[in-house]
Amino acid sequence: MTYTVPLRDIRFALNALAGLDDVLALPGFEEVTPDLVDAILDENARFVEQAIAPLNRAGDTQPPVLKDGAVTTTPGFVQAFKAYADGGWQGLSHPQDWGGQGLPKLVAAPASENINAASLAFSLCPMLTDGVIEALLTAGTDEQQRKFVPGLISGQWTGTMNLTEPQAGSDLAQVATRAVKQPDGSYRVTGQKIYITYGEHDLAENIIHLVLARTPDGPPGVKGISLFIVPKFLVGDDGAVGARNDVWCASIEHKLGIHGSPTAVLVFGSGQGDVGEGAVGYVVGEENRGLEYMFIMMNAARYAVGQQGIAVSERAYQQALAYARDRVQSRAVEGSSGPVPIARHPDVQRMLLTMRALTEAGRAVSFVAAAAHDRGKHHPDAQVRARNMAFYEYLVPVIKGFSTEAALEVTSLGVQVHGGMGFIEETGAAQHYRDARILPIYEGTTAIQANDLVGRKTLRDGGAVAAAAIAAMRDTLAALATVVASATADSAPPGAWAVLHDHFEAAIGGYEKAVQYVLSHAKDNPRAVFAGSVPYLMLTGLTHGGWQMARAALACEQHIRDGDGDKFYVQKRATAFFYGAQLLPRVSALSQAVLAGEVTEACGTDGDIA
Repeated sequence: MTYTVPLRDIRFALNALAGLDDVLALPGFEEVTPDLVDAILDENARFVEQAIAPLNRAGDTQPPVLKDGAVTTTPGFVQAFKAYADGGWQGLSHPQDWGGQGLPKLVAAPASENINAASLAFSLCPMLTDGVIEALLTAGTDEQQRKFVPGLISGQWTGTMNLTEPQAGSDLAQVATRAVKQPDGSYRVTGQKIYITYGEHDLAENIIHLVLARTPDGPPGVKGISLFIVPKFLVGDDGAVGARNDVWCASIEHKLGIHGSPTAVLVFGSGQGDVGEGAVGYVVGEENRGLEYMFIMMNAARYAVGQQGIAVSERAYQQALAYARDRVQSRAVEGSSGPVPIARHPDVQRMLLTMRALTEAGRAVSFVAAAAHDRGKHHPDAQVRARNMAFYEYLVPVIKGFSTEAALEVTSLGVQVHGGMGFIEETGAAQHYRDARILPIYEGTTAIQANDLVGRKTLRDGGAVAAAAIAAMRDTLAALATVVASATADSAPPGAWAVLHDHFEAAIGGYEKAVQYVLSHAKDNPRAVFAGSVPYLMLTGLTHGGWQMARAALACEQHIRDGDGDKFYVQKRATAFFYGAQLLPRVSALSQAVLAGEVTEACGTDGDIA
């Protein structure tokens, strides 16, 4: 199954919803013109469709192989990664001073989505490298930045993040890897890390590991964790690769999905290599602040994983739609002379529209968040910067949690559209489902994202960001009311505008009630609030997605009323109507679940589930 970049929807979301022109007008982006953005999008589409997408199936059926401590990746991955590096794609959003292109996050976001859609397993390597670059540029010393960042941006090297250990999953307070300071200021790192994506591979000449470890005199718990740079090969002052460090791949995991991505068990300090016993590492920033620094990388990765959910949803939708158009079976329910393509059957249409609506809503929210990030970094007004960065940070756990959970629904529906053939591996529909299953787990499970949304993103500011979003939603609701009053029977499906308006109004009300419940009960009954944290996250994602789809419907309506006969606007408006009719009603039920937190919590007191 081929993959086609949805350029039209991407451009619509960038311009009509995320405000690309406003972002390009920010200080620092003077040289980035709309024509340049169009050229980047076109070239990125050509590249991922031709160079990356054909590898998706091979990555699933011919996974990497470990032999004598070295990993050989799927055939074609080495050549594709070289083309990726040579094209400058790794440096798209990174500073020009370090060899990057310095483009807005809003421009890098669609490129990131597209490579993920082309091959989720391949894209994990550059995704994690982006996080290492961002962490080093934020917390690394001048020497560390000079030594490591250019090679990472050029694609000459890649990066990883090393958190998890056999006894320490999400509870990083249990990290046991040790780092002992040496007379020359370096450290010797010993321990084991698991689930290290691209921890060993043959795509680049060096791998720069960022490793969480404890120093001997560090305090217990998370306060005693430090962050270290541990390169596979040591790097000289001139940037040249030198001695083999004492970090080795013991095994690679056999996984449900993303088979093309080598997930390594790494051993630090086995006494092999050229440096003696213990891997040579260099502390990032100050000792005992490692978790703080690692969160720089983790937050970047969480946004990116949310985009992965959108990406694999797009891929699954395209495949399901193509199959439904070709598969002829059964007569139409209203009567027909013979069997029709299953895309004509109402429930198949419902499934396809659900897939499309969730995907397009997720894309819009992710682009709106990227634009907020750009304003938060580059707007000349400090208050505007603070407001936008707070909005971006609020949306990150929503994008990560909601878009990845939505990907499970979308890819499962993709299998269902295929019927029995979806359960057969040869069609490829099952791969999307299997690949998507990791997304709500790694980089923080959905519950971790939900707890973050409740604790750090709602309670910490007294619900200020949520309140501002709700106020803006009501402005959109007022605009919908105006269209409802002037809509004619032949301008849209009968009653569609009224249904979108009414269901969006109900969703806003449900969202607001959930926020108020969190704010009013967190202090006296935190368990009740956190028992409903995932429903709270999901209703937040659904409501924000509905907001962007309502805005999309309004923008399309303006084009249609202006006489623009482009079919895209009619289809896009129809997707927004469907979202309003079929998906927004879920918010009310989820809101009721949040408000029933005390009952929910009481059903599982002390972990005793009856």
